[in-house]
Amino acid sequence: MSISDTLSPLIGRLAFGWFFLSQVAIYGGNWGGTIDLMTFRGIPGAPFILIVALLLVTMGAISLIFGFHARYGALILFTVTAVTMVVLHDWWRIYDNPSERAREFELFACHAAIAGGLLMLIGLGPGPVAVDNRGRGGGRK
Repeated sequence: MSISDTLSPLIGRLAFGWFFLSQVAIYGGNWGGTIDLMTFRGIPGAPFILIVALLLVTMGAISLIFGFHARYGALILFTVTAVTMVVLHDWWRIYDNPSERAREFELFACHAAIAGGLLMLIGLGPGPVAVDNRGRGGGRK
């Protein structure tokens, strides 16, 4: 097993974990603004949904960082990302403002790329340096 086979999945998981925990800090830190955005988008019960989303994202990110049930963590993050992508960045409904439509499309595309990476993690697993693989001599699960 090469060093890239060993380190690439670990570094990728750490990058995902860092990204999602930073999003928790940003959206949780701007609680009022996030609730306003969700309410503007017509999401009922925005405070409750935000709490649930932030908890799920935190759990998923920690799961990826440690590689503990990483596939389930990636599935949780994929689900939250996909729902956010469709509900909050619905660029196809914006007709009257081309710059807003372009901005929302860019956010939608970024979320789609992140979701694709999470799907790869679900399919390929966390790599050899993960709690999921302890006791297996670093072998793949």
